[in-house]
Amino acid sequence: MELDRCKDDDDDDGGGDGVLLYYKFFSVPVLPSLVRFYDSNCRSLALLGRVRIAPDGVNATVGGKMKSLEKHIAEMRSNAFFDRTDFKLASCEHPKDERVARECGFTSLSIRVVKELVTFRSNPLSNSPEISNAGRHLSAAEFHRVLHDVGASLDSEDSLLKNQVVLLDARNVYETRIGKFQTPNAKTLDPEIRQYSDLPLWIDEHSEQLRGKSILMYCTGGIRCEMASSYIRSKGEGFENVFQLFGGIQRYLEQFPDGGYFKGKNFVFDHRISVGSLDGNVLGSCLMCGSSFDDYSSRCRCTHCRMLVLVCSDCQGKFSDEYICELCQKKDKGSWTKPSSKDSPFQLELSPDSSEAIEIEKTTSAGHAAPVSELPRSYDCKNPRKLRILCLHGFRQSGSNFKGRTSSLAKKLKNAVEFVFIDAPHELPFIYQPNCSKPPNKNPKTRFAWLVAPNSNCSPEKDWKIAAAAFDPLQYRQQTGGFAESYDHIEKTISKMGRFDGILGFSQGAAMAALFCEQQQRLYGAICFEFGIFCSGYSVSSSNFDGDFVKLPSLHCFGNGGGQDRQIDNLASVELAYRFDNGCKVVVEHEMGHIIPTRPPHIDRMKEFLLQFL
Repeated sequence: MELDRCKDDDDDDGGGDGVLLYYKFFSVPVLPSLVRFYDSNCRSLALLGRVRIAPDGVNATVGGKMKSLEKHIAEMRSNAFFDRTDFKLASCEHPKDERVARECGFTSLSIRVVKELVTFRSNPLSNSPEISNAGRHLSAAEFHRVLHDVGASLDSEDSLLKNQVVLLDARNVYETRIGKFQTPNAKTLDPEIRQYSDLPLWIDEHSEQLRGKSILMYCTGGIRCEMASSYIRSKGEGFENVFQLFGGIQRYLEQFPDGGYFKGKNFVFDHRISVGSLDGNVLGSCLMCGSSFDDYSSRCRCTHCRMLVLVCSDCQGKFSDEYICELCQKKDKGSWTKPSSKDSPFQLELSPDSSEAIEIEKTTSAGHAAPVSELPRSYDCKNPRKLRILCLHGFRQSGSNFKGRTSSLAKKLKNAVEFVFIDAPHELPFIYQPNCSKPPNKNPKTRFAWLVAPNSNCSPEKDWKIAAAAFDPLQYRQQTGGFAESYDHIEKTISKMGRFDGILGFSQGAAMAALFCEQQQRLYGAICFEFGIFCSGYSVSSSNFDGDFVKLPSLHCFGNGGGQDRQIDNLASVELAYRFDNGCKVVVEHEMGHIIPTRPPHIDRMKEFLLQFL
């Protein structure tokens, strides 16, 4: 298909800018070899974006000059593994908003090996369905014809139309809010999920709505329907008739530029954000005022879950940057407003007249205040909800030891925070420095670590041993082993003790907390905490950070470059902070040592950060 191309100063040598999306399921014989190929090919063609390589295939979204993208396609087609791959190439303008470009991964090249191409289940121990059992592909023309026949109530010999037809949108709720397929006589089922790994549970809970139907599935480019259709078909009798739109909405809009039966815009995961049809239908609406609006901004995200929300330009100017998405409102997280200093839960005692909940006026699209009975749950100053925070201690510490060291912090936050302390899984031997004449004490308490030096002996010894050499102040740089055990230990803790609002780590605990969040985002596409606090932390070099920023509201508190922190270098803490999304990151540098400061103004910054999650 011939594409219209942008005209710019580089047309003569590059053919304008473009975006390329494609995926292919196949058994990858040698993962490192394919990684090296992509790295060499993309860098030689100056392509930026994301490439995910798994044992079961490749998923790529890359951008660059059109001629470079065409060369990349030609190179991939010469490889037998990519035979019959649907390469979706579109011309576009260069991203004007650098923040959007960065969030979408279009300011760097990220090539990552992942466990599976599509994370279909949130439980990593569950097996994904066999892709060979996926639903039958329908071309854009076939999909359109079926919707036409259903809408016109035409009799047909097509076996697909012998059953009642339902449309199933396999995308996330923020995608479906701005565009979806609509046709008479066929219901469009919107699971209203926050992330793709939530879809299996929705299918399980709504299987009776699907049983015996002809199910027409669709998503952005097709990859999500492959796994989801296979899962539905695996349910057996009554779930055989599952069909999927080949090439997704993108291919459909290319063939039917007026939109056809697709209304609104197609959300895409690159700097374009969304692509509309020629009809200009607006399905979305502003979260705050209800007016028609469908242009997402990377700045407008849910305060609780960080999901994109629609907020029109007028409301962005009127309200603060604190929004509650529809899913969080349904879960009774309500709407939030920042309490005054008088009503703050961080005061040691609440004033007697603070028993009234702060009322939040919600304006309808007609401009009238909604009745009080319709208002979301507001912040109750008399019985404020406490944030439950999982705390990870530093190297050669313990949960009880860290609890004692943070008692002053806990006291100042006691009305708003509940700290939960645990021990790391690696028990350390008792050793002391050669320049000490005798062991520190006769009855030492057990100390633990989250990360240890590779091949180190962590078997506990009850007697003191003298160290072979003086302690190296930079030893934390060599402590890169033991991550898998610590990750599993934290996951089991959360499973056993229940949900935590946030995670706090100190020193090595901060490094481990960051690694845990990175791994969760890598495996599941989401993080189980609403926020993270990283004190005197550092970046672990072995974690293979490749430019994908951790999308978690974070507070980073560490010593400045004055050299007062003799344990962790300032640049190491700065590097850790760099790995987190700038749009929801707070950095607090102090002039003290290797501690968590509890005096103003540093404690005030921490209180202000925590308030947004109450």
